Formats: sequence, structure tokens, C-alpha cells
Amino acid sequence: MLLSSAESLSVGHVAWVVLVTVAACIPLALTLWALLDAARRPRWVWALSRHPQGPWMAAVTAGVLLTVIGLGISLWYLLRVRPELAAIERGEIDLMDLRPHPDIVDGPRPRPGDE
Repeated sequence: MLLSSAESLSVGHVAWVVLVTVAACIPLALTLWALLDAARRPRWVWALSRHPQGPWMAAVTAGVLLTVIGLGISLWYLLRVRPELAAIERGEIDLMDLRPHPDIVDGPRPRPGDE
């Protein structure tokens, strides 16, 4: 909004513009944080987790275009996935999570009535 020479800037108007600008930058900042964090994690951390790196990075990147959905994706990564990856990177690995699924080891279980 351009102001004519007759209009003056009030402190309230400037504060409102600053507030709106900061609020508009929050989704972008969270998305950038999530994307950079996902990119800097070593491959072995992703390999030991149950989360694939490529789809997470693609989802966070695509989220830039869809603000509300992107904010949700970034927050999910930062609040749910990131702590798990950080724990693995620190060496806090739960061996129960690393066991293969029983269907992989023993083959599929028969369904009731297939015997």
C-alpha cells in the first residue's frame, strides 16, 4: 500500500505490517528448518529409522507451495520424525524396532479357515 504525501505512518500501522510479515514468514521458516534438518541427517540414520529420507524431503519441499498443508508436514517432521532420527544419531537405538517383521522371517501366517 503506497501512502500519499498527505498520509502519515502511525506506529500502529507499522507494528501491524511488521506483525503480518513475521506471521507470513513463520511457515516458510519452519519448512526451511525441516528441509535443512532432513538433508543434513546421514544416510545411516535414515536407514536405521522407519522413515525414508526421499519422500520426507519431497513432502517438505512440496509443502512450500501449499502453506497450510506444508506447515502441517513440517511440524509433523519436526515434532515426530526429527526426535527419532536424533535419538538414532546419538546411539539410542531400540533393538526391538530393528527386528524384522515376523512375516518377513517366517513367511505369511495362514488366515483362519485356510488350514
